[in-house]
Amino acid sequence: MTGNTFKTLDDIGDVAGKAGLVRVDLNVPMADGVVTDDTRLKAVIPTVIELADKGAKVLLLAHFGRPKGEYKPEFSLEPVVAPLAEVLGREVAFMPRPSSDAIAALPDGSIVMIENSRFAAGEEKNDPGMAKMIAAFGDFYVNDAFSAAHRAHVTTEGLAHLLPSYAGRSMERELNALNRALGNPEHPVVAVVGGAKVSSKLDVLRQMVEKVDHLIIGGGMANTFLAARGVDVGKSLCEHDLADTANEILEAAEKADCTVHLPYDVVVSKEFAPNPPTRTVNVHEVAADEMILDVGPAAVEALSDVLKTCKTLVWNGPMGAFETPPFDMATVALARTAAALTKEGQLLSVAGGGDTVAALNHAGVADEFSFVSTAGGAFLEWMEGKPLPGVEALQS
Repeated sequence: MTGNTFKTLDDIGDVAGKAGLVRVDLNVPMADGVVTDDTRLKAVIPTVIELADKGAKVLLLAHFGRPKGEYKPEFSLEPVVAPLAEVLGREVAFMPRPSSDAIAALPDGSIVMIENSRFAAGEEKNDPGMAKMIAAFGDFYVNDAFSAAHRAHVTTEGLAHLLPSYAGRSMERELNALNRALGNPEHPVVAVVGGAKVSSKLDVLRQMVEKVDHLIIGGGMANTFLAARGVDVGKSLCEHDLADTANEILEAAEKADCTVHLPYDVVVSKEFAPNPPTRTVNVHEVAADEMILDVGPAAVEALSDVLKTCKTLVWNGPMGAFETPPFDMATVALARTAAALTKEGQLLSVAGGGDTVAALNHAGVADEFSFVSTAGGAFLEWMEGKPLPGVEALQS
């Protein structure tokens, strides 16, 4: 995935009077009909405004929730129209069903939201007939939804083969950042991989040991690796059945000349609750009735020193149970070190995945990383080295 193998809006030419099918991510969290986080709405601003200002008729394609191919009013995109219009500072029309006559009658520079693409049974099946039908409404296609790029659906992949296709500004920024982080990075490269379970990140870990110089493992998954090395982790969250797999990953890392960093001091408690009694101990001193809930301060200091020797950082997952104080200390401290090094121009820092974004926001440094991806599944599949259909289609 390199920054120059797909066309961007710079290549699009004159679009005045033309209809553009623009795939965006409007799958925003809502409570009582109100959008509770408008991050994804703000992400579409550069592409939508640029195309509208150039005189294109901007037809927004998006999904909302999982209606499973049938109309369900609770999954309608109509309630998102007003919040999107507010964010854009422009009028946004709503079109339950697109029609050639209605699109032809639109004034140049119009912005129109088409109803939830997943109401059509053919969307998730990437049905060629549906793709053809939708393609007929547009003159060109723009994909600005990296977060849906791991899905081969009509609006994320199928349309790209039927119309002149381009990456939107958000997609372009994401792909360029990811390419700089793992496609063609400046070494030494360090990856921080945390989270609860090794089983959910096996492919990520296998891919990382081949690509990076340093792999920092945190969260519950670190316990599985410690246990595989013969450490008694007490009552800690641990996948004991994955000991052989953990050892295979450690062996692969050694062969690839990748240094794996596991905590050597940890914060433990007998109960998993906010602010319980805790101890900070060497990993070999965890009692049978204790749980490891965070990485200890000595290990965090050593890991901060690792970051200082590196040029590129890829981060996915927290170091401890960061939602429950005081088990957020390692995540916050390491994130702040990464942010400071980024600010000084010493480190290119790219992070992504749901928990990761929440953890960096909690540490107050999300804005200080070079790039933070809001894509969950797509970011993980990219870290796993899997081809993303929505991106591949733009390159073909």
